[in-house]
Order: sequence, then structure tokens, then C-alpha cells
Amino acid sequence: MSFDGMFTYCMQKELRQQLVGGRITKIYQPFKHELILQIRANGKNHRVLLSAHPNYARVHITEELYENPSEPPMFCMLLRKHLEGSIVENISQIDMERMIVFEMKTRNELGDLSYKQLIIEIMGRHSNIIFIDKEREIILDSIKHIPPAMNRHRTVLPGHPYVLPPAQNKQNPFQANEETVLKKLDFHAGKIHQQLVEQFSGISPLLAKEIVHRAGLANRSTIPKTFLDVMRKIENGHIEPQIMRTGQKEYFYLLPLTHLNGKSQKFPSLSMLLDRYYFGKAERDRVKQLGHDLEKFMINERKKNVNKMNKLKTTLKEAEKAEQYKLFGELITANMYAIQKGDKEAKVSNYYDEKNRLITIPLDPKKTPSENAQSYYQKYQKAKSSVVYVQEQLEKTKDEIDYFDRLLQQLETASPKDLEEIREELYEGGYIKKKRAANSQRKKPLKPILEKYVSSDGTEILVGKNNKQNEYLTMKLARKEDVWLHTKDSPGSHVVIRHSDPSHETLIEAAQLAAYFSKARQSSSVPVDYTKIKYVKKPNGSKPGFVIYTHQQTIYVTPDEEKVLQMRKK
Repeated sequence: MSFDGMFTYCMQKELRQQLVGGRITKIYQPFKHELILQIRANGKNHRVLLSAHPNYARVHITEELYENPSEPPMFCMLLRKHLEGSIVENISQIDMERMIVFEMKTRNELGDLSYKQLIIEIMGRHSNIIFIDKEREIILDSIKHIPPAMNRHRTVLPGHPYVLPPAQNKQNPFQANEETVLKKLDFHAGKIHQQLVEQFSGISPLLAKEIVHRAGLANRSTIPKTFLDVMRKIENGHIEPQIMRTGQKEYFYLLPLTHLNGKSQKFPSLSMLLDRYYFGKAERDRVKQLGHDLEKFMINERKKNVNKMNKLKTTLKEAEKAEQYKLFGELITANMYAIQKGDKEAKVSNYYDEKNRLITIPLDPKKTPSENAQSYYQKYQKAKSSVVYVQEQLEKTKDEIDYFDRLLQQLETASPKDLEEIREELYEGGYIKKKRAANSQRKKPLKPILEKYVSSDGTEILVGKNNKQNEYLTMKLARKEDVWLHTKDSPGSHVVIRHSDPSHETLIEAAQLAAYFSKARQSSSVPVDYTKIKYVKKPNGSKPGFVIYTHQQTIYVTPDEEKVLQMRKK
């Protein structure tokens, strides 16, 4: 648990320093559990993300841009009514817990001063954002409603009084001294890190393990001193926000995590740390939920085509026996006099063989020799006529498998907007039926919106995230002399450098984008082809986004997410 009470303490201090005295100018609710407050403070506009996401709940200033729904949800409209134009008077934490309170001063319809609160409770799947009338101490609304049937201790519904979550009754670590720490811990019981979590508020298992590790030998002389030393650093703001990567796992915290082995990356602020850590994580989670039906459909369709290909290959092997069936039919006919009904096999001389060797022909004992011969002739005709058809079907089935491989890869890096374009493509291809709301009017398809990046020397690079975007970028938007890139023999995005003769550095950075937005994003030394747009063609009747190209050259790059982020921010 990285976003613990200590992290919350430091975050509310960071937010207070930057936002108190500022005015809330805009409020958005881009997703079900997230709010964006735009606050004008100290001559700068700050976007503050308040999230009650069940897996990624957090509060911080963000540089990320979020698309907003055309119609704001009711909770967002209520906040706009009461809070737009209000002044942020204070930002605080409740009892060292993962709860941050925004105190706002505004005026009501009569022009009288009114005081409101936004309380963000960061509690995993129970996270919530609650809007409160401070003077009456009642809930005006919340981003998640909790009726009495769900929680007997507290009801979170409009009109009800706000009740704090059950108290933990733990010791405030900032008010502890060595004697307090010694009294709270039982060194004979062991598992000191668990005891720290149980006895002191705001301490997560992650921080507790770090304290024990820094103490070295966990005993009565080392633990209290180390504990208090860490607490003083946090209280005085002597923090070092960083992300620690150990293998495939990432951890973040406000102090170096010396008990973990891995590579660390430091950040100037907690907000910048969280912006980096959560980059794409919450969005991918939303896409996974929104696109679960699509992913399941694609996996099933791919599986069907793989099974179909295996059957076609078996059929083709059978078809390759056509000449053998013809030979069996002819030899049975030539030796009809020597074969009886009821025979299971016939051993006859193969007069097509130079040495006239014997050959064994399997027979159906229920059939006459003539019927067995006719059966082999029929198999011959069927096999002969099926070869061309089976080969055509094999090619089509392979194309279908490749197509769904591309779609599944695109789903891995898709945004909610990209998801809708993928869904539209499947509808247009006849794979799925389009769901239309009652009395809805047919909307004109919108022009795909491409992701833009800027290389180190300022050259613009465009990236298509799905087939519709790829096709629009490559076949319509790009100029003939622009440079086009794509991973070699691997599903991925089309990438276009808006320059006819880019620098080598720009070429490498564009290739990193192509590798990052591909199936090979976790690999190293990924081969990326590049050529001019004029050498990229779309075959007639091919699937959306499918192209062929010539005059290509290949470079090898390793995807670098940090580099991608830098180009994106530019």
C-alpha cells in the first residue's frame, strides 16, 4: 500500500502549498469515479485529479489531459452549481488517515457566504468523494452512494449527516517518542513490521518493512530511533519521491525503498510521481472493463479461426493423397477377379512401379470390389477438386487470425475513444451487430483523432492506435515524402514522421514509438521497418489498416516508456 496515511499527509501539504487561496474555475467528471478541478492559484492554472477508482484511488495535480463526456454526470453538474468560482480556503488530512478535505468558500443564490467541503476517502474499493454542506454537516451528494443495507455504520446519501469511517484508535506517530514506541511494541512476539502497522496510524506495510530494514537488527535500541528518524523526515518535508522497479513490479513512495532491490527513478514532487506511476494504468483498467465483451469476442473469433486452420490443414493433407486414391481405384479395377466381398485388404502388384512390387490396399469388407474401386475414385475426385478451395480458405483464415491478432494488440494500448473506433470497425466489417439506442439518429462518423508526439529536434510524429486511425494516417493524411514506420513481422501501430528527411535521432525515436505501440513492446532489439509513404500500398479488398510496402530499411530499437512520455509531453 503505497498511498498510505504518511503519503496522504505529504500530499495534502503539497496541495495546500500550491492551491490554497486559489479559485475553482472549472469542474469536469471525465469518468465514473474521477473528477478534475481546474484551480487558478499563484498565477497558474492547476488541474487537480480526485479519484475514487476502486484500484487507483488518489489525489494529485496532473499534467495529463482527459477527454470529457458531451453530457456531464449529475454529480459533476451539482459541483459546478455550488463550487465553480469558489475559493479554496484550506486542504487538510483527517487523523493521519487516507482522507483529504478540500474546504471551499463560496456564495449561495442569495449572495450570502457559504462553506462547502469535498472529502476524498482513499480506501481501495471503498474509496469515495463526498460533497458536504459544512455549516449543516450534511451530505449534498457523493460520487458513490452507500445505503444502510450496504453499511450499517454509515450511510452516504444526500441529506444524511456525514459520519467518519470507524476510528482505528491508533497512536499518532508524530506525537510518539522512544518510550511510546517501546511501550507499543512486543519484541518477543516478533514481526515488528506488523506491529508498527497495528499500533501507529498512517503506517503501511511498505513503510513498516522499510523502517525495520533501515534499523538493521530489529531490537529495543534500533527500532525506536529509526522509527522516529523516519517520522521526523516525513513531518519536516524531507522526502524523496521515487518509483522503484523490481522485475515486472513497480512501487512508489515518498522515501527511498532500500529494502527492495531494483532501479529507482526520482521525481521533483509527489504529483509528478503519481502522474508517471499511474500513466495509462487507470485508462487500461477502464478499457478492460468497457471492452471486456470485445476482447472476449476477438479471442473467441481467433480461436475459431485457429481451429478452422487446423481442420483445413488436415483436409489439405487428405487432398494430397489424391493420386494415391486414383492408383488404388485403378489397381482394384485391374484385379477385380482376385478380390472378394468381405476382404479387409488386397495385396496386388503395382504395375506403375518399375519393379512391380506388391502394394496393400485397405478395403471396406461391407462393399464389393467394384464399390471399393468407386469409393476410391470418388475420394480422388473430391480431394483433387478441394485442393484449390482449401488453399484459398487457408489464406483467408490466416488473414483472419492476423487481423484479430492486430485488434488484440491494439486493445492493449487503446483509450476509451480508440475502443469505440475498434467497435465501429467490427460493426462495419459485419462481425458484430451495432447497438442503437431508441430514437437515436445516425451520426456521421468522426475523423479519427491521432496521437501526436514531438522528437528531440522538434519534428512532429503521428501514431495510429487502431486500424481506423492507421488507415486514415497512412492513406489520407500523410504526405508522399513523409517517412512511415512499422514493426517488422509483428502487429503494431502505423507511425509517420512529418518530414521527408528526418534526422537519425528522430528516426530512432519514431522507431521506438512503433516498437512501443506493438506486440513487441516488452521486447528488446525490436526490428522496425521504415520507408516513404509513396511506397506503402493498400491491397484491394484487404482489411482496414492492412498495407504492403517496398523500398524499406530496418533498424533495431528497444522500447523506452520514459522516452515515449517525454515526446508525448512535448
